[in-house]
Amino acid sequence: MTTTSTYSPAMTETVQLSPSYSLPIALLLVAIPIFLVQVWMGGAIAVFGVFLLVQAATLKLLFTETALEIYRGETLIRLFPYQEWQNWRIFWAKLPILFYFKEVSSIHFLPILFDAKMLRICLEQRCPYIL
Repeated sequence: MTTTSTYSPAMTETVQLSPSYSLPIALLLVAIPIFLVQVWMGGAIAVFGVFLLVQAATLKLLFTETALEIYRGETLIRLFPYQEWQNWRIFWAKLPILFYFKEVSSIHFLPILFDAKMLRICLEQRCPYIL
């Protein structure tokens, strides 16, 4: 189920975040002038932008009743049960580019490749005790 950022889902509802291509496209646009001055640096930024573009197109983030699930196509890649989360944060609220969360045994940094408003809504709703 795909949702928009104006929708507030029920806790028991599974929410699939819509992809956002803003960050990858911004990186590709920034890479152009840098490429003219510093070829290797511009090329590296462009390659990273293309990588994130592919990730945004192929990954799915689902907020279920008990966990954040990450899929590539129909294959479950990772499962992050909310009960193991200790903390989370979206960096730069006005221009969200990075999502951080800490579990009991690990730390994760993910680029914002999905609808940032719905991401925040789901996090506040499903993990409110760790704001």
